Amino acid sequence: MHDGPMGIQVEDYIRADQSSPFKRWRERLAPQPRAKVDAAVARIEQGNTSNIKWLGNIGEYVINWGPGYRLYLAREGATLIILFGGGTKRSQWADIERAKMLYQEFKTRKKALGKIPWH
Repeated sequence: MHDGPMGIQVEDYIRADQSSPFKRWRERLAPQPRAKVDAAVARIEQGNTSNIKWLGNIGEYVINWGPGYRLYLAREGATLIILFGGGTKRSQWADIERAKMLYQEFKTRKKALGKIPWH
């Protein structure tokens, strides 16, 4: 969990098998792009959501650096952002489709559990 000073909580989505698609993607990045991703997450925590474009329920945070890294997320209520994964401009459409699938999985699990499925 990451909790920013403006009260925006940022969480990685944890699947039923305890895997985190966002964490798995982030860990495969080289140190410099990983630092850019971490800075983007920190900006979201601070309440800066101006780089997020909403595509229905899925948000795409664009990092204007390198191959055009993107973070895929959803808003859950007023103060919670859930990270579903990331990618680059080249894989954008496949990444958006994967984020949509993960978001639906999240909503289904939340309904079944009666709570937000972190663990």
